[in-house]
Amino acid sequence: MNLAPQPNVSDAERERGVRLLVVEAAFSSGTSALTSGVILTAFALHLGASNLWVGILASAPFLTQLLQLPAILVVERVRARKRIAVLSSVVGRSMLLLMAGTAFFSGTMPLLVFLLAQYVLCGLGALGGCAWNAWIRDLAPEGRLGRVFARRTAWTAAVSLAAGIAAALILEHTADGSFERSFAFAGMFVAGCISGFISAGIVGRMPEPEMPPQTRRASFLDLLGAPFADINFRRLLGFTVSWQFAVNFATPFFTVFIVQQLGFDVSLVMILSAGSQLTNLVALRFWGTLSDRFSNKSVLLVSAPAYIAGIVAMAGASQSTDSTFVIAWLAALHLLMGAAVAGVTLASTNVALKLSPRGEATAYVAANALATALAAGLAPIVGGILADFFASRQLELLFRWTSPHGAVIFPLRLSHWDFYFLIAGAIGLYAVHRLTLVAEEGEIDRREMVSEVILHARRSIRNASGIAGLRAATELPSALLRDARVLFRLARARGQMESARTLEQ
Repeated sequence: MNLAPQPNVSDAERERGVRLLVVEAAFSSGTSALTSGVILTAFALHLGASNLWVGILASAPFLTQLLQLPAILVVERVRARKRIAVLSSVVGRSMLLLMAGTAFFSGTMPLLVFLLAQYVLCGLGALGGCAWNAWIRDLAPEGRLGRVFARRTAWTAAVSLAAGIAAALILEHTADGSFERSFAFAGMFVAGCISGFISAGIVGRMPEPEMPPQTRRASFLDLLGAPFADINFRRLLGFTVSWQFAVNFATPFFTVFIVQQLGFDVSLVMILSAGSQLTNLVALRFWGTLSDRFSNKSVLLVSAPAYIAGIVAMAGASQSTDSTFVIAWLAALHLLMGAAVAGVTLASTNVALKLSPRGEATAYVAANALATALAAGLAPIVGGILADFFASRQLELLFRWTSPHGAVIFPLRLSHWDFYFLIAGAIGLYAVHRLTLVAEEGEIDRREMVSEVILHARRSIRNASGIAGLRAATELPSALLRDARVLFRLARARGQMESARTLEQ
């Protein structure tokens, strides 16, 4: 394994690197699926973590991204991005073995060790991530970014789905608080560590183009000055901050909400998460096609509001005492959010890379990561601090419908985590507003993008169906199709002209 950068990367080597980039996603996502998200929160609850502990733990992957600030200087001075990415990955993921050992102990000390190990893991991940992002920006072909990352994210979703189902089955057959469940959590983290080491080995076999010659040693302020001086990129950062705060104010507590407030077992959370990963996998190719055909911003203007709507609608789960209805409601929302977050993740990553000048991506990507770290890291901590405040408060509204046949009362009761979902929704709407200010070449109007989404869905139904009646019902007259194509061409041209004017201003 050669960890040094190459002066010249041939087309064959570049294609091989892109293939390895996709394959590596299977192992890195295996590590993430078994050691983060729902499993990480459930493990913390198993160790006796409070809401504040859960919030601090959820903030670790984001607050540690602040280390990307010194990581920029490390990357620019060492100028060996693959070496940094591989070594930080191996050392960081070894912390998973230490976290696995805490499963067999109780008290404050295991929780503290668990938390510190998570911060070390995430901190080294931030260091390696800074080098990784800048490296991949120079390796992946620009015209295929959408398709390459769609395939990579598809692997991520597929492996996460399989791992989620396996974890749900394991937790379903272990009692809460038992030694068997402790052993199950420890096994997941050991397996995640092994998968992470394999991922690092694959990364070490990918080619790294040499960074452009350094004309002078740039200072820290010089490196960050370029992205913050870019007006359009600053607008993107405004969206990133508000969006990340909205999402991470509520979503880290989904597991706590379902287990503690609704009274279901953590295995149900794993099943819901697996369903969300399934729709994520199905929707990825669709979003990737749209992002390449139109723009990443156009995709975000459809997928981001859909995801926010799903968060707000989570409050509806606490309005019913019928467990069957509640499970069906949660399942529907997780399917919706799984499909929506596929578009958000893919498009937000691509738009940050697309607005980063080639050869100068390190500072731009790190600035975007810094904005994400501050917003997403503070949000769950604020949520954990406010948990006890909202736990002792309730808002009740009664909607009465009166008719000649009598009156019907619709009660709406909001308590505890319900408030989080509504607050996240309000902040999410502001984030969408901030997104509209960002200019990207090829963007089209949101209504036209929605029309394209519906048209694509109808085509999929028509192509998948063998029933002549359904096929006939979904077909449009050829004249209307021609008109639609003309309108989309005009809309795309108009979006390009408006983007150019905005960038000139």
